[in-house]
Order: sequence, then C-alpha cells, then structure tokens
Amino acid sequence: MNHHLTNKVALVTGSSRGLGAAMVTKLAENGAKVAINYINNEQGAQKVKNAVIAAGGQAEIFRADVTQESGVANLCKEINRVFGEIDILVLNATCHHRHLSIEELTWADMLEMMDYFVKSPLLLAKELLGPMKRKKWGRIIHIGSEAFELGMPEFSNYVAAKGAQLGLTRSWASELAPHNITVNLIAPGWIPTEMHRDAPESSIREYVENLPMKHMGEPYDIAAMVAFLASENAKFITGQKISVNGGNTFV
Repeated sequence: MNHHLTNKVALVTGSSRGLGAAMVTKLAENGAKVAINYINNEQGAQKVKNAVIAAGGQAEIFRADVTQESGVANLCKEINRVFGEIDILVLNATCHHRHLSIEELTWADMLEMMDYFVKSPLLLAKELLGPMKRKKWGRIIHIGSEAFELGMPEFSNYVAAKGAQLGLTRSWASELAPHNITVNLIAPGWIPTEMHRDAPESSIREYVENLPMKHMGEPYDIAAMVAFLASENAKFITGQKISVNGGNTFV
C-alpha cells in the first residue's frame, strides 16, 4: 500500500541501523524526504542514505545528539535548510539497555532513559510544533516497547521511561488534536536487529515459544506501521498505543 507522503519531510531519530533504518527506507519508498539522524554510526547512516538514493528516494544524514537542547536546535535548523519544515517526527533514538537489579540501579540510570524517551521528545516537539500548527498538519510517532506492559524484571529504568513516553503520547494527542497534529505510539515486540546480535539462541527460542504467532517480527513490520501512521490513511487516529508484537500483549 502506498501512503502518499510526497512533499512531506520526515525526521527519524536514531536511524543509522536497525528499526530506524527500516523506517527511513519505508518512508522514502512512500515519497517522503527523510532526515537520517545519528550520533556515532556515520558509516551506518551513510549506508542507509545510499540505499534510499539507489532506490530513487530522497534522504540526507544529520549528526546530532537529540538529548541536548543545542543539538536539537541545530539539527532542526539544518533539516529546514536542506529539505524544508519537518512534517513527520519519528522518535526512535535509544541508548544501550542493561539489566540491573533494584540494588544495582542508580538515579543516573533512570535519568539516562528519561533523557531519551522524555527529554528528547520534548526538545524536538518544541522545535517543530510551530510550523506544524501553522500548517494545521503534523505527525508525531513515538517508538515505545512492549516492555511497559510486560513489566520486565531488572529493567525498571527502561520500563518506567517507556511508561512516561506513553503518558506524553496521550497528553500531547489531546492537546494537539485541534491543530490536526496526531500523536501515537508504536510498541514493538522483540524484533531482532544489530542491537541483539549477542542474544543467546535459547532466549530467542523461549520468546518465540510464548508468542501466539510463533515467529519473530521483522524491522519491516514496525516500519510499515510508521508509514501508515504518518499518512492521511491514519488521519483520525491519535493518542493510541499500537502493539506490533505478534500478539504478545493485548493492551
């Protein structure tokens, strides 16, 4: 299905690999001009850009730390210069996740997750909402996690921050609906990417055994939902958490 995003400008944070790279590819396939954001993996970002260009799409890479106010301001200014005003914001950037018991957990560990899943979305939204409100059109798409519904043990800093991200989604959706700006959250299940290359085979097998669909998802599954929510096909959907996890949760 083509979601007709021609003339729309999309920013996907943390998109030099994995789910973010798939989102960039899918949005570009549907006609969007896509800003590929990265902080360390320039080679990966360039690879994603090259693939989009080779397929006839439009993309450019932009280095920025999206947890820092100055980085976000400069990022948005540069995207505006290259592509124009941003219409679609996909909040995908994340950091390394470590399993930590309550006894091991520090407040700094909590704040690190909040920086990515609450602070960064806030900084980016504040930069982009002016043009979106003026045009009476915008899409904000959070990438959450099924971890919030599952309450995963030894992961409480991540789970708590993802819960806060869902709270942002619902509150912002109510606030921005009169401006024709939708805000939704996609909650992926465990989708194997480069980040999980060291995952034990036994863990993958156990996860699959408990899935109703009995197989892992693919980055494309998440990217396809991003493209749908970014399009006019989803113009009456806002404030929703959409699980893409093979039936692992039903909330």
